[in-house]
Amino acid sequence: MALYIILGIIVLTVLYFISIYNGFVSLKAKIDAAWSDIDVQLKRRSDLIPALVNTVKGYTKYEKSTLEDVIKARAISQKASTLKERAEAENMISQALGKIFALAEAYPDLKANTTFLKLQEELSNIEEALQNARRYYNAVVRDYNAKIESFPDLIIAKKFNFTPREYFELEDEKAREMPKIDL
Repeated sequence: MALYIILGIIVLTVLYFISIYNGFVSLKAKIDAAWSDIDVQLKRRSDLIPALVNTVKGYTKYEKSTLEDVIKARAISQKASTLKERAEAENMISQALGKIFALAEAYPDLKANTTFLKLQEELSNIEEALQNARRYYNAVVRDYNAKIESFPDLIIAKKFNFTPREYFELEDEKAREMPKIDL
């Protein structure tokens, strides 16, 4: 009888640790899926940038540096290989796009251009979807990182090399501020 009790305890303990391991695997899969969602939105935004730049070019002959900043940021984003590099590049794109939209205020013809308005609306929708995707990704990363640090989960995390993941967020306070345009 005591043997059955001991065997039962061992089986329950093994099942408990298996469920912890499976929890880690599940969270990793959610993180990867959430990152994929972010990546899709970033790609959509990147694909719209050339059309936006071409539309703006015809109206803002004296704002070449602003357009070059957008193109440069897009190129950096496409070459980024780590999450941190990608976040920094995407922050640069957001700032550069903010400058373009601020320019529209100084050029009434551009502001009234239907192509520009359509691109601006589409980018706004993408930014909203991107914000939601980032929020979800960061929430899953938070849960995963908390699980890694919680007892007894940390035993399984160390044993199977589950390491903390990085958040996808704005790096500095400048990226949170509205861009300033001097005309």
